[in-house]
Amino acid sequence: MNIFVINGPNINLLGSREPEIYGHDTLDSISKECIEQGLKDGNNVKFMQSNYEGEIVEWIQSAIKEKIDVIVINAAAYTHTSIAIHDALKSFPGLKIELHISNPHLRESFRHISFVSPAVDAVVAGLGADGYSHVIELLADLQRS
Repeated sequence: MNIFVINGPNINLLGSREPEIYGHDTLDSISKECIEQGLKDGNNVKFMQSNYEGEIVEWIQSAIKEKIDVIVINAAAYTHTSIAIHDALKSFPGLKIELHISNPHLRESFRHISFVSPAVDAVVAGLGADGYSHVIELLADLQRS
C-alpha cells in the first residue's frame, strides 16, 4: 500500500510549538517511526509538510497520478479555512483520513468547523502524536483483513 501523509502549516514546529497541546515529539521523529512501521508491514509511507495551501493541493492531485492508495492529512489550520483542500480531497479516489494531534472540538470555537471532514472517510483526533502511528497500524490491519 502506498500512503501519503500530508501535513499543513506549522506542523514543522512540532516539539517546540505549544508542547502543552501538541507534545514534544518532532515531525521528523514521527515520520521516521511511521515510515519504519510502514516498511515492516510492507507499506510505503511518504511524509510531506508545507505551510502553503497550493502545495498541499498539488500533493493531493499528484497522489491521483502516482496511484497512491491512502492520503492521511493533518491540514492543521487549513482544516478550518480551505475549500481548495476540500475540493482536491474530493477528487482523490482512494481512502482519505483526517488526522489531528489535539481534539479540535475541545479547543477554540473557530476550530470546531472542518472543511476537510466532509471530504474524507475517517477522522482521528486527540491521540497526540501517537495518532500518526495508530493510523499506520490501522491501515496495515485493514490490508491484512
